[in-house]
Amino acid sequence: MKALVCKEFGEPDILVMEDIAEPTVSAGTVKIQIHSVGLNFPDTLMIAGKYQFKPAFPFSPGMESSGIVTEVGEGVTSIKVGDRVMANHGFGGFAEYVVAPEDGTYVIPDSMPFDQAAGFPVTYGTTYHGLVDRAQIKPGEVLLVHGAAGGVGLNAVELGKALGATVIGTVGSDEKMDIVRQYGADHVINYSTESIKDRVKELTDGKGADVIYDPVGGDAFDQSMRCINWEGRLLVIGFASGRIAELKTNLALLKGCSVMGVFWGEFARRTPEKNRANFNAMLKMVEEGKIKPHVSTHFPLEQGADAMKALLSRKTTGKVIITVKD
Repeated sequence: MKALVCKEFGEPDILVMEDIAEPTVSAGTVKIQIHSVGLNFPDTLMIAGKYQFKPAFPFSPGMESSGIVTEVGEGVTSIKVGDRVMANHGFGGFAEYVVAPEDGTYVIPDSMPFDQAAGFPVTYGTTYHGLVDRAQIKPGEVLLVHGAAGGVGLNAVELGKALGATVIGTVGSDEKMDIVRQYGADHVINYSTESIKDRVKELTDGKGADVIYDPVGGDAFDQSMRCINWEGRLLVIGFASGRIAELKTNLALLKGCSVMGVFWGEFARRTPEKNRANFNAMLKMVEEGKIKPHVSTHFPLEQGADAMKALLSRKTTGKVIITVKD
């Protein structure tokens, strides 16, 4: 099969297209003929050697994909050959076939296109787990979403509205404000021209945000700790800014707030039944039209490096998708 392979750590251009052996199923896994692959920021960290998980060389990046099941391993009961599925598999998606664990594979509705499904597992899985399991967000609460036009950020805006929150999104340019409003944000802040802290305080009558969704870190985290409401919950999703912020614990004390890590992959591994229940709830939302994944750009497999560069440029909105099979 054709695959885009990483043989050494570096920038996206180190990826090379090769013909390699197809993966084989084992007990508890399924083999998927890939149609689309969802690109995530951790994919760029993985090929750079900066991610917490480092596959052995050579490997193909690509944490999530969608396609058709062609084979199932021993003991698999919830998935069958011919099913249209999406899956999270850690790596291996930049290829024509991938093997995924049964627990990380989900049958998708007939009405759900492969490109939307490919970008669903990692970002929506992370966001739903963060908002529902960790923050236990309630209708009427104020949700502040950083990086609101990006892959996970736009999901948080969309799911936050579906869960009944008042949503404030932050973006880095005026050009990204419209898409965030389209996905349900009640207010949008351009942090390059406005103070996040001051604007959130203004929009909440001085109270601050009840839940803060932060995939950015750095300055966004610093400002978040100064505009969080009493007993607020700050969700640590990631560090797209490049700087891992440090918590001033006096602020946590004065605000009576909680800073919560959100590690969806480990949650899914430890509690697969609860994770699958989350996905069942979200896929029902898809069928009811309450959420609709936003795909901004498509790239063919051979241009996977260009897809990564587009993601790293921060000029894209929603998900960047790599098309393997039309």
